[in-house]
Amino acid sequence: MKKDVKLTRRDFVKSASGSIAALSGLSLLACDKQATDPKNEKDTSPVGSLKRSNQRAIHNDLVPRRVLGKTGIEISMLVFGGGSNFLKNANGVWEPLMQKALDMGINYFDTSHDYGTEERFGEILPPIRDQVYITTKFDARDVTTMRSTLDASLKKLKTDYLDFLFIHSIETSDSVSQIEKGVYAEMLKLKEQGVTRFIGFSSMNSAVRSKELLTKLEFDACMLAMNPTTYGDFARTALPAAREKNVGVLAMKIMRDVVGNGATAEELIAYALDLEGVAATCIAHTGQQVLQENAAIIKDYAGSTYVRPDYLGLEQRIRHLAGPHALCWARPDYYDGKMC
Repeated sequence: MKKDVKLTRRDFVKSASGSIAALSGLSLLACDKQATDPKNEKDTSPVGSLKRSNQRAIHNDLVPRRVLGKTGIEISMLVFGGGSNFLKNANGVWEPLMQKALDMGINYFDTSHDYGTEERFGEILPPIRDQVYITTKFDARDVTTMRSTLDASLKKLKTDYLDFLFIHSIETSDSVSQIEKGVYAEMLKLKEQGVTRFIGFSSMNSAVRSKELLTKLEFDACMLAMNPTTYGDFARTALPAAREKNVGVLAMKIMRDVVGNGATAEELIAYALDLEGVAATCIAHTGQQVLQENAAIIKDYAGSTYVRPDYLGLEQRIRHLAGPHALCWARPDYYDGKMC
């Protein structure tokens, strides 16, 4: 296996400036302009049809795209995760990894204030800011801390607006009424002010509380932990509530601690993307090889001759992994920037 070529950050940013400019004119625009430009007003229209929601990228070399619920925007079905597996990439390795993702047509980048990767995004994405979608998240449940965290995130990301602002990690202990009166109300103001285009939340531990948020409040998107171990039961509990309101859904934790333990990457990716209402998978990668392999799997999945796995059999096969004994991210002391 050919190893990633290591560059200094300074050398990479200098050499990438030309290729990123070319990318914005070629690779990312290989799909039609309306589908890829976050500032295009037509992006805000509702999803047109099931056929459009499953639309593939026009250019066969690019990662296919789907419409993200009622946002109307088309995002790559492979979202670039900025969590701990991405953080494992050393300086000189993560820069070309991000460039490779851009070359593949990945146009959605996810991070959080506590991942330690907002600065990385801030070094690579600003030159093509209008060609990508960026999400960051906040852990605070009080408005003052949330605003302070958001200000710091914008500075690290080197942008004056977000495409998505998420409440990070909804838990069973969260009070929906307190969220509604506090940070949710503030998020609505930020959306009106143009600081963020869309609002949402992520959760990997409480499908019940996620369902309650989706039912009672008006979010644009959410990120839910869903894999065939059925840990948390998000696909059966929270996902239907998102579909009911056409809230855009990203599937996360689809492979971590699961792939290789009775399930293949192909099966796990297909399982997540075949869940009705899911637009894309969010995966953080260490090194380019796995990134390229997962992108190839998704392109194959989107092909007309793809054969779906036996999902019921897959669930039965790996259901024994559902819990903190096997899933490190299900442990009480876990956070997404933690190496485990």
